[in-house]
Amino acid sequence: MFVCVSKVGVEGRDFQEYLDVLGFDSNSCFQQSSVKSSIKLPQLTPSSGEEEMNTSSHPNTLAQLEHLALECRNCSLCESRSNVVFGEGSPKARLLFIGEAPDESEDRNARPFVSEAGDLLDKMIVAMGLKREQVYITNVVKCRPENDRTPQEEELSICSNYLSEQIQIISPDVIVCLGTVASQSVLKSKTSISQLRGKFVPHPELKNANGEAVAVMPTFHPEYLLKSPSEKKHAWEDLQKVMKRLAQPQ
Repeated sequence: MFVCVSKVGVEGRDFQEYLDVLGFDSNSCFQQSSVKSSIKLPQLTPSSGEEEMNTSSHPNTLAQLEHLALECRNCSLCESRSNVVFGEGSPKARLLFIGEAPDESEDRNARPFVSEAGDLLDKMIVAMGLKREQVYITNVVKCRPENDRTPQEEELSICSNYLSEQIQIISPDVIVCLGTVASQSVLKSKTSISQLRGKFVPHPELKNANGEAVAVMPTFHPEYLLKSPSEKKHAWEDLQKVMKRLAQPQ
């Protein structure tokens, strides 16, 4: 049994649309959720591209790190990419979403999660009572693998350095890993997503401002949810746990 998010706080769109897309029974009696209203949202701030650059050799801002990523030629993916898909959102986000790698649409637009799976992720974020601009979204691998294949171990290893820097700069309270590749890469695990999902796992290396390991919630990738609609309710259960975590006093 899980508690549904109430209609309160979702403005300008038909909330029923989100429930339908996420696979809820539209005839259910939805309970008021105190979780969403208690989440402390970050103040909207400029995206990484708007941050001031400086010439420091060690990246202290997302803009500096993105500049390095745009010039990266450390693996063969640089030969076939159209764009580096660095990430977007609030550089002070409390919630960070990490996917696998850019697909064709992301590569073309230089933005993460802009395809049909991205549309579903947007709806999931709104159903949590948040806006895309208030979270940060990125992928483990920043360049599109040919024909949207699964990234190779070498590519994941090379790009994980950029991801680790992103996490340290943003310093989120919670990371949501979307899918098997992202979850296994971030957690340095070989455990399947079906076994990992649904519970918080401490990041093996990175700590938050309080010196605690960053909490990671593995869940299903939106692309998988489009192919397996019955799993949407389980992904929603995972996101509700994230909402409760974010609602806790800091």
